[in-house]
Amino acid sequence: MIQIYNEPLLKDWPILLARPVMEETQLYAQVQSILNEVKSNGDKALTRFTLELDKIEVKEFKLNAKQIAAAENELAPSLKTAIQLAKVNIEVFHQSQIQQVERIETMPGVWCWRKSVGIEKVGIYIPGGSAPLFSTVLMLGVPAKMAGCKEIILCSPPNASGSIHPAILYAASLVGVTSIYTVGGAQAIAAMAFGTATIPKVNKIFGPGNQYVTAAKQLIQQAGVAIDMPAGPSEVCVWADETCIASFVAADLLSQAEHGADSQVLLIANAIAIVEAVQKELEQQCAVLTRKDIAEKALKNSRAIVLNNSEDAIAFINEYAPEHLILSIDNAAQMADKIINAGSIFIGNYSPESVGDYASGTNHTLPTNGFAKAYSGVSMDSFVKKITFQQITERGLTNIAPTVIEMAEAEGLQAHSNAVAIRLKWLDSKI
Repeated sequence: MIQIYNEPLLKDWPILLARPVMEETQLYAQVQSILNEVKSNGDKALTRFTLELDKIEVKEFKLNAKQIAAAENELAPSLKTAIQLAKVNIEVFHQSQIQQVERIETMPGVWCWRKSVGIEKVGIYIPGGSAPLFSTVLMLGVPAKMAGCKEIILCSPPNASGSIHPAILYAASLVGVTSIYTVGGAQAIAAMAFGTATIPKVNKIFGPGNQYVTAAKQLIQQAGVAIDMPAGPSEVCVWADETCIASFVAADLLSQAEHGADSQVLLIANAIAIVEAVQKELEQQCAVLTRKDIAEKALKNSRAIVLNNSEDAIAFINEYAPEHLILSIDNAAQMADKIINAGSIFIGNYSPESVGDYASGTNHTLPTNGFAKAYSGVSMDSFVKKITFQQITERGLTNIAPTVIEMAEAEGLQAHSNAVAIRLKWLDSKI
């Protein structure tokens, strides 16, 4: 079910670290064609792509207030309570990330500070095909609202009835999304990037998606539209030793494998016996899953690596840079400090990745495909731009002027030097 590699040689690591991907030339060509079509033909192109790709004819992309409000009545009270609790935990965690403005006097009379300002218009993409990810609405909508974003645009693909899952609509209403559109895939990214008659252009686009959505985000970034990160197919890495519980490890691996056939799960164990025990659990648990077929396809792209040396395991994990990392090992908290490349880390046998996906409070929109080497997950910082300020007093300018003049002259930028010198002359004339 899952490919096993026992103590692989270092020279073979690059092959084992590779993610499953489509042929990129074809993928990017297809996506670029969609972007171009939407940019040129707007809503007309969206209608055509929705019919061709989602097999649904949508006449009105924007949902009205009545449709959104009606969604609440379709949900069980227990689910609404769960969504509300998750929202509170996410708010509490993200609230701790808000920093107060602090004025710093770098030298006498020279004051500097930085202020966070919410990005005015943001777009959030919510996958909604076989798994309507209403949890992602909370993960993106909560910090967007807290950051002070004035417009929060949501796009999600239509379901079989041509609408959007009521849990997505309820969560969107709960967090303060300002408008919702029934459009998905690369065409939704294009609509938010370029704008159409119906869907407004935004300043930054957030949200996970399949390889088409990820490619669209990367391409529109080249066109000057900001994105959160290249968040593609989901992935998890579990590091397990003899202290792990095999059934827990298998459940964690399957929790990501069921996301999609292009997802990848990775097991790192210090003994072949652990892999065999987990493999047995995988077969038993997968057999009864409602998304069994999807999970099985993902497992074919996945691997179990036996590395007895803990330093080798740490090096392998840091090179892989997983989106999610679960440490089902002895001294997990101490070992966590040695991990420098990961989107989010789950410490110990009782910290399943699913809790972070839904309700612990941390954000589940995380870098995939090795991008955790350079990218962070979504946070409050993702929804603001930070503006720096400086205010120089007469005394401050007198103090700092020689330094600026010296440096500007050395770079051959006389006008820079003069902008300071002319003020000094004016100050001298007042004395």
